[in-house]
Amino acid sequence: MKRAILLTALCAGVIAFAAASCKRHEPQSPQGKNVITVVTSLFPLYDFARAVGKENVAVSLLLPPGVEAHSFEPRPGDILKINSADLFIYTGAVMEPWVAKILQAMENKDLLVIDASAGIRLLQEAPDSGEERHGTDPHIWLDLENAQHMVDTIGAGLSAKDPLNRKFYTDSARSYKARLAELDSRYWSVLAACKRRVIIHGGHFAFGYLAKRYSIDYRAAYGFSPDAEPTPRRLYELSEFIKRSGVQYIFYEELLNPRVAETIARETGAQLLKLSAAHNLSKQEMEQGVTFTAIMEQNLKNLSRGLECR
Repeated sequence: MKRAILLTALCAGVIAFAAASCKRHEPQSPQGKNVITVVTSLFPLYDFARAVGKENVAVSLLLPPGVEAHSFEPRPGDILKINSADLFIYTGAVMEPWVAKILQAMENKDLLVIDASAGIRLLQEAPDSGEERHGTDPHIWLDLENAQHMVDTIGAGLSAKDPLNRKFYTDSARSYKARLAELDSRYWSVLAACKRRVIIHGGHFAFGYLAKRYSIDYRAAYGFSPDAEPTPRRLYELSEFIKRSGVQYIFYEELLNPRVAETIARETGAQLLKLSAAHNLSKQEMEQGVTFTAIMEQNLKNLSRGLECR
């Protein structure tokens, strides 16, 4: 009864909030074809599901273009979209703490929910990240081995929902994983020949998995929350490290104000370089059809420059 009342209220809320709602990236379905409807929480999941499901799926992303993922809260229309889907894919309870409460209200008993972090060991603290020293890092997709595991998990979910096309999803997942493995190999090759072995990031602790995989030191201005404020002591420590070590570049993150990185850059004379955590895309990037692999390829170029790789 409570769930029914909640969904009724949400339906009414959709009308009230319609004018204020941001435009989501809606699924594109081949005309006349029965497809699996998939709703995803973050961009990497959206791109993985499209790559594995291809023409058999209609995938939508809850995040409106340009919205920062950590501050996202679903609206009534988003909840109804999840309730009407065949599959809902999210990263995990740490990245999307709002999921558990929403799922309690779902009336769709056929909805298959996929936690893409299942089977992946999460980093449990942010070493050398300032005041917020303990927590769980949810940015698992930035380790390309983890990304391959997530693709397998999504492929298994699609196969469970559509067992007649199991081989199709298995083959698609294998093909996409080969692309990720090749990109991972290039990361190893490029980052093995760098003058610098430390990433200085003027943002929240988002690149721990990437740095750990390729044995690079990683120093962020503050912890896991992008809403946190770095302490004056932390800014001083990073600035002094840059001056002592001769680091030439400081990285900033996509879709977040780079003012902290800019402050450190002014203090030290370092230059700014973008490093994308791939949570989401800007409107322009979405319209251009930017992919997860394209983001990671650009990250490798910027890392190569910033770490002065040969």
